[in-house]
Amino acid sequence: MKPYVVAVRALCEFTAKHGDLDLRFTPAPSAQEGIAGHALVAARRPAHYQAELALSGQYRDLLVRGRADGFDALLGRLEEVKTFKGKLEQLPANHRLLHWAQLKVYGAMLCREQGLAEVELALVYFNIGSQQETVLLERHGAAELQAHFELLCERFLAWAQQEQGHRAIRDAALSTLSFPHAEFRSGQRDLSTAVYRAAQTGRCLMVQAPTGIGKTVGTIFPLLKACPAQSIDKLFFLAAKTSGRGLALGALQLLKLGAETKLPLRVLELVARDKACEHPDKACHGDSCPLAKGFYDRLPLARAAAVAQAELALLDRATLRELALRHQVCPYYLSQELARWSDVIVGDYNYYFDTSAMLHSLTQANLWRVAVLVDEAHNLVERGRKMYTAELDQASFRGIRLSAPSALKKPLDRLHRSWNELVKGQTEPYQVLDGLPLKFLTSLQLLNSALAEYLAEHPTEVHASLQSFYFEALQFARMAELFGPHSLCDLSKTSGGAARASALLCLRNVVPAPFLGARFSASQTTVLFSATLQPMQYFSDILGLPANTAWLEVAAPFKPEQLRVSVASNISTRYQQRAASLPAVVDLMAGQFGALPGNYLAFFSSHDYLQEAAALFKSKWPLITIWQQTRRMAEQEQQEFLERLTVDSQGIGFVVLGGSFGEAIDLPGKRLIGAFIATLGLPQVNPVNQQIKLRLDQLMGGAGYNYTYLYPGLQKVVQAAGRVIRTGADRGVLHLLDDRYSRREVQALLPSWWRLDGAA
Repeated sequence: MKPYVVAVRALCEFTAKHGDLDLRFTPAPSAQEGIAGHALVAARRPAHYQAELALSGQYRDLLVRGRADGFDALLGRLEEVKTFKGKLEQLPANHRLLHWAQLKVYGAMLCREQGLAEVELALVYFNIGSQQETVLLERHGAAELQAHFELLCERFLAWAQQEQGHRAIRDAALSTLSFPHAEFRSGQRDLSTAVYRAAQTGRCLMVQAPTGIGKTVGTIFPLLKACPAQSIDKLFFLAAKTSGRGLALGALQLLKLGAETKLPLRVLELVARDKACEHPDKACHGDSCPLAKGFYDRLPLARAAAVAQAELALLDRATLRELALRHQVCPYYLSQELARWSDVIVGDYNYYFDTSAMLHSLTQANLWRVAVLVDEAHNLVERGRKMYTAELDQASFRGIRLSAPSALKKPLDRLHRSWNELVKGQTEPYQVLDGLPLKFLTSLQLLNSALAEYLAEHPTEVHASLQSFYFEALQFARMAELFGPHSLCDLSKTSGGAARASALLCLRNVVPAPFLGARFSASQTTVLFSATLQPMQYFSDILGLPANTAWLEVAAPFKPEQLRVSVASNISTRYQQRAASLPAVVDLMAGQFGALPGNYLAFFSSHDYLQEAAALFKSKWPLITIWQQTRRMAEQEQQEFLERLTVDSQGIGFVVLGGSFGEAIDLPGKRLIGAFIATLGLPQVNPVNQQIKLRLDQLMGGAGYNYTYLYPGLQKVVQAAGRVIRTGADRGVLHLLDDRYSRREVQALLPSWWRLDGAA
């Protein structure tokens, strides 16, 4: 049997962490600052210095490997470099113990590999701000280091043997896994075959497949089947919305419990910290939260119980919460720990694609082979842009400046002056700057350093708004480091006259490809699937997909006669004609309802347009039941809205296109028999979108209008229309209420199986 492989850091974190969970503020360098700090330390060393030294060592059935930061053979000194901000004495003691544990493991492996009798260990703390090094030295003999290495390995070995046994049983079960239904749906076999081949060849795959063919189980099943042969460690299922996670968990439940012998697959759901926190009124440290007190001391039993439970059931949000509270540990941080020991992880896009994405970091640190599924992947364009966008609000900053401690007055005043200079030079309500505002950024960096030092020195003081601004400022500084043609630096006036003018300063990402491309490269395969992924070139350009990405379009299993599609070419829903269009829109809706009563959804371009249409409809046809989407509906309210659409109900739901009810909801049969789409879905024409269009014209060879307006708009339309026909037995109607649907370039982006009638 192959030895169990573990990274040095994972070994030490598993065996050497004790005491409380303590997340009191400690300033930390960004990833870019950390890389630059390590490079600077290495550059200061002599020419014979070996940087990034790969080391490994085996103890019984355990293979430990990693990269030591550097070795000076002439001095006999092995170095571990840790970058930090603030004051070194504020570094928590358990962090320093962990650092020494790692360095001693590297020392043991070096001595054994090179036959050294002893080695000098240097823990080098590099201050990002001052660029000064603090070097802590210890000399250890090879025998002593080997004993330390074996002690940690022995502590980990029982767990490793359990994990190795689980992996063998898991892979054997996956090799014989059968499709969970009696037969594939139309198009589902082609989908599964393409996904399996993508895993075999190590390629990315884009799949456009219509709603209702079972994309979720049709993608999860083949990747699980591919895991044994391709040595895939983890499968990440990433969704844009809670409903997508629910569909994935349902499919995994079917696969896990539907097999003749229960599938030994550990499935973990990750949820946001604010949704998992049991004590939102308390801080994340042992002096405040009882679930943080002694967290690492109680973690081993909780972790063991969780993996045992995972053999029987999914570790979804509710199950994990119950288990965590039974062991008196934080549910959120227990889930973070269990990500290391799970086979399938279901979570939001940000866990893999964000700037500090946990799953990507773990993948890199542990050298995992991962497969990634991106559900409703058309959403990754906007979500990716937001992940790599940063903004600062001057009005909020002014409030923070007035209430901040006096110790921060000087750096706050400096940034205040720099900001005022920017606003003073702003001649338009919105404008794109020629480049980065360097003076402003210098002031911001100085303030960030001062904030880091102050917050670290006063961990018990409550400065929620100040700390929130600090994190926003850090993100802004990080995005400034990565600024390029893929982003805009723009300034928007937000309020006040000339004397008290305020502005929003934004580093606005337009093309996330330079950032997301590395995430695709880090996986064995990434499969992006959606009902709306055309044109392929648009998504490839914006997301940064590899050149060899495969493409599959699954033919719709539906027949044109299942969906009657009508174009109302006598109606214009352009902004200028919106008010005038309302009588014709509501008359058409009422006429359709009268001819065929049942449940319908009516999609509008905005809440304002929706409310105007609903008010007119109620005044003209008060006997027809309507339901209205409201602004900022909570998840429970959304669920209640959908539950009103039953097989026995009749009415029209007024909703916003591109919102919660435009995708990832399933209303088969009589729960939904038709839809009205009173918009082309195009994003609003405003100064921001116009600048995005201009930038995309420059970067994408003149495709700015299509990339900014046409493609995103029609994707929302097709997604919304896809709510009507969900199965081969469904019948329904679709009314496209805008004359522009008669245009050839618009119809080319609609599903090929639709047969469009003329004016309704």
